[in-house]
Amino acid sequence: MEVALLIWSVALSVLVILGVVWVFDLQVRLRRLQSGRDEMFVADAGDTNLAGALENLAARLSETNARTERLVAHTKQIDETLAHVVQGVGLVRFRAFQDTGGDQSFALAMADGEGNGVVVSTLYGRGKTRVYAKPVQGWLSPKPLGEEEQQALAEAKKSIVNPGAASRSTNNRD
Repeated sequence: MEVALLIWSVALSVLVILGVVWVFDLQVRLRRLQSGRDEMFVADAGDTNLAGALENLAARLSETNARTERLVAHTKQIDETLAHVVQGVGLVRFRAFQDTGGDQSFALAMADGEGNGVVVSTLYGRGKTRVYAKPVQGWLSPKPLGEEEQQALAEAKKSIVNPGAASRSTNNRD
């Protein structure tokens, strides 16, 4: 019977030691969780209570929302301004006269996001060079455009930043 008592004593001792180790482990884990919670909910101003931390977070959120609204307004202003700057550029080089070598003549189209701009053409010849400028509004020109000028305008329309504004026709107004 003494052997059975000894076995029971050893088994209970092992269980008690395991229980004590387990309790210490749980205490260490609990301290870690509490310190993590404290770091998460401590306000910048030094408040240690949850209400102060939440008030601070609400104030920071309000400030962030105000900054976001200002950025959205600024972005809209930039988009409106961008519609009126040169966005599309098209260049076509060509040989205007048979007696000249190379593609010395060119047509250059520059347009904003709404298709307003100018087409500049130069015709290079042996004796002289001619320069022409034709206005463009809404991808249309009140002056007749030559074939190369129409190609340059089409290239400018393809390179436009805002393709929705470029949905109108590139035909000429006669």
